[in-house]
Amino acid sequence: MHANRSLRIAMIGTRGVPARYGGFETAVEEIGARLAASGHTVTVYCRRDGEHHGPTHRGMHRVELPALRRRSLETLSHTLLSVLHLLTRRRAPDVVLLFNAANAALLPLLRLRGIPAATHVDGLEWKRDKWSGTGKRYYRAAESLAVRWSDALIADAAGIAAYYREEFGAATEQIAYGAPIQRSPASDRVEALGLAPGGYHLVVARFEPENHVDLLLRGHLASRAALPVVVVGSAPYPGEHVAAIQALGEDERVRLLGPVWETETLDQLYAHALTYLHGHSVGGTNPSLLRAMGAGTAVVAYDVVFNREVLGERGCFVWAPEDLGPLLEAAEADPGAWHERGAALRERAERTYSWDAVARDYGLLAGLLAAGVSQRGEHSGARASGGEPAAVVGLQTRVAAEGAGVGARPRGEDHAGPRHEDHAGRRASVAS
Repeated sequence: MHANRSLRIAMIGTRGVPARYGGFETAVEEIGARLAASGHTVTVYCRRDGEHHGPTHRGMHRVELPALRRRSLETLSHTLLSVLHLLTRRRAPDVVLLFNAANAALLPLLRLRGIPAATHVDGLEWKRDKWSGTGKRYYRAAESLAVRWSDALIADAAGIAAYYREEFGAATEQIAYGAPIQRSPASDRVEALGLAPGGYHLVVARFEPENHVDLLLRGHLASRAALPVVVVGSAPYPGEHVAAIQALGEDERVRLLGPVWETETLDQLYAHALTYLHGHSVGGTNPSLLRAMGAGTAVVAYDVVFNREVLGERGCFVWAPEDLGPLLEAAEADPGAWHERGAALRERAERTYSWDAVARDYGLLAGLLAAGVSQRGEHSGARASGGEPAAVVGLQTRVAAEGAGVGARPRGEDHAGPRHEDHAGRRASVAS
C-alpha cells in the first residue's frame, strides 16, 4: 500500500506558520516541521499578517494568501482561496490536512480533483458565545458536513471523539497534541519583566468568553492571594468582553502583558509561575495547557471533560470565581507541595504527549489516505430513537487489525444532526 512513501501534503485552514496565534497554528508548525524532516513535501497555507516571513519555515513551504478581515468570514474566505490555489497547481497534493470543521463546506472541491482530506474537527465551536445564532447554526451544520465529506476525521481529545461517535456514529483518528518539556530553564526573561520565579500566577489565553479569563481574574481578586496574576493574551476583535478584562486589569494585583510571541520568554513565564490558571472550556486538548504541564507547573483548570482528560488525577479544577481563591491561597501557603504537583504533570506530559509521536501518527494517516483508504461511508449515524450508535474505529486501528490490503470506501450518506449534552463537572476540586 506504500503508506510510508514520500508525499505532498497541504495543511490548510489556519493562520499558518510561524505559529503566532493558537493551538491549531502550534500543531501545524510542530507536525508540519517533523513531516518535512521525515521526507514529505509540506505546504502550509498562511494568512497575510503584514510581516515578512519568507517562503519557507522549518522545512515547510509557505503560501501567503489574503483573507476577509471579518470575524464571520476570515477563516472560510482564506480557506476558499487556499483550496482554489492548490487546485490550480500542476501537481496537486497527495493529501490535504484540513483544520477546523467550519471549513468542511469546501471539501467537495477537493473531491472533484480526487484529493483525499482529513479534517481536524477542533472543539465544539458552536458553543462559543462570540458567534451569533446564524454562526452557531452554521458550525453545527458544518460538523455534519465534515462527517459526510471527509476521508477521515481527527479528534485531539477523547471527549471530542466521544461527541462525534455519539452524535454521528462517526469514527475519528484520536491524535492529541504534543507538550514541550522544560527542565531547569533560565529565568532572565522573567526577571527582566520584574517578576520573581515562583512569585506569580499565570494565565495564557485569547480574550474570548469560553476561555474564562474574566472568571479567573475575579476569583484571584476576591481571594487573599498575595502574588499577582500575570495575563498573556489579547483578542483579534475588541468587544465588551475584552473591555471587561481590561477593566479588571487595572487592579495592581493584575498584570496584562498582551501577546508574547517570543518563545524563550513565554517558556520562562510558564516554567517559573507558581500556578498556571487554565480557563478554556470548549476545545479539546489545548496546547497552552500542555505547555504548562511540560514546564512542570501546577495547573488549576476550568472543570470540563477535556481538561480532566489531559490533567488526570494531579489536576485542580474550578467552576466559579469563588472556587479559585482557596486553591491560590493553598498554593502560596505550601509552594513545595504544588511544585510536586507540577513535576508530576510534567512526567505525565512526557509519557503521554509527544510531538514526535503525534507527527508519526499524522504521517501514517496521510499515507493511508494517499493509498486510497477512507473512512467515508462507514458512519452509522446517531440513533434518533435513543441508544448507543454502532461501535466505530479509526482508520489506523482498522488497518492494523485487517492488514494493508484495504481499498477506498464509498461516499457517505446523510447523517443525523448534532446534539450535545454538557459533560462538564460542576464543582471545584483538587484531585487526590
